[in-house]
Amino acid sequence: MSNETDPGLSGGHNSRIMTEADLRQAYYEMVLIRRFEERAGQLYGMGLIGGFCHLYIGQEAVVVGIQAELKQGDKIITSYRDHGQMLAAGMDPRGVMAELTGREGGYSHGKGGSMHMFSSEKHFYGGHGIVGAQVSLGIGLAFANKYRGTDEVSVTYYGEGASNQGQVYESFNLAALHKLPCLFVLENNRYGMGTSVERASASKELWRNGEPWGIPGMHVDGMDVNAVRAAAHEAIAHCRAGKGPVLMEVATYRYRGHSMSDPAKYRQRAEVDEMRKNHDPIDRVRRELLELGVSEGELKSIDDKVRDIVTDAANFAQTSPEPDPSELWTDVLVES
Repeated sequence: MSNETDPGLSGGHNSRIMTEADLRQAYYEMVLIRRFEERAGQLYGMGLIGGFCHLYIGQEAVVVGIQAELKQGDKIITSYRDHGQMLAAGMDPRGVMAELTGREGGYSHGKGGSMHMFSSEKHFYGGHGIVGAQVSLGIGLAFANKYRGTDEVSVTYYGEGASNQGQVYESFNLAALHKLPCLFVLENNRYGMGTSVERASASKELWRNGEPWGIPGMHVDGMDVNAVRAAAHEAIAHCRAGKGPVLMEVATYRYRGHSMSDPAKYRQRAEVDEMRKNHDPIDRVRRELLELGVSEGELKSIDDKVRDIVTDAANFAQTSPEPDPSELWTDVLVES
């Protein structure tokens, strides 16, 4: 996977080398997301998670690389494949898992489930179940940042399946017109539900989709956390400087189906195996750390720590009480 870019941005070609401490943190966060999602899949299979559940397995380097360049106050909004963004933003694994199981201890008190939870404390404004709807909300967050005179940035995630939605292009227009500090992150995992992007999009270089509005575009290897972070560093600096939005297409891959109910029979098993074997983002960071002299024992200690966190979150999610029936009528309207 190569990096391409609008002439005004390097697209991570001159990648900053992450320090050993950076790589350790990235490894920890990516393993946490991977193990959390694997456990969520198990709980779904046991019938403890209902409704839809879209896992982020394989895409961990995208959110971890971008989140590393954000600062306190920056806003995040995404679609329904949202657990990874929540964990990278610092949301408590207990609260996320409890929401998945519909329990009182969840971030939306058990009433939102997988696709509908948020944390104003962590500036995470939700997963959203309507395809592409979060993009227009994301520029609203960016408008609020500009209106308040801050240098805060709004990061708006969406998938290639939403890339040709009408509200996405309307959002491009408004973001460019008002020079809003919005980083549009297009997570291209190749398949919108069961349809290959090659069959669904006349535009084959999705990073160029903002060109009619003068929005700079970047194409980044989303399986390489170094490349993602380097590109995010440049794109976010562009937004913070008041130069307007940036569109970053991140080439990534989901190992599981579109959702837990999807057997993913539309792609060859060999394709998935090749991505796992040769492009896995966690394996790549693990190799880099070993080359830097980090021992297998140190990496195992990180793995063990993550295992304990995820086990604790799963236990909490299964023992937290269900919401009281009276909660059915709360949080429907904003009350002063």
